[in-house]
Amino acid sequence: MAIGEDPNREGLLDTPRRWADWWREFIEYNPGTTETTFQSMASDQMVCVSGMRVFSLCEHHLLPMWCNVSIGYITGERVLGLSKFARIAHQFAHQLQIQEQLGVQIADEVSRITGTDDVAVVIQGEHLCMSARGIRTPGLMTSSVMRGAFREEYQARMEFLHLIEMSRH
Repeated sequence: MAIGEDPNREGLLDTPRRWADWWREFIEYNPGTTETTFQSMASDQMVCVSGMRVFSLCEHHLLPMWCNVSIGYITGERVLGLSKFARIAHQFAHQLQIQEQLGVQIADEVSRITGTDDVAVVIQGEHLCMSARGIRTPGLMTSSVMRGAFREEYQARMEFLHLIEMSRH
């Protein structure tokens, strides 16, 4: 009633239950196993997985943000299974978030599982808290986490960024 709607009208009767079901589904999301690694013969290759799209909720406004996630790392003795990158991104996206924190959490988890400090994460997000309220203008926010070789070595960072750019075409 506070928003000018009749809560007893047919289209709204089950809305509270559907809303509660959605929140439960969002918060209790289980990405499955994220820790599958394989023995690697090549211990110095750069791996870049990009084009992963996840959504989360802005912790400030509870509005959706759609994020394109790219993750890179330099392999050691173990390599991470391909689907695990998306599982890791979804694992942390399914909580109230800010984009910068999401990138840090993804980088921390990839580093923990693979045992390497050479991890990079780039996220481009469109936030409905900007495009659907306030200024009401769409825009992309880009954030990055660069660690190890990606932070210290210009060539490694540029190779990763180039691989991301190539994947968009």
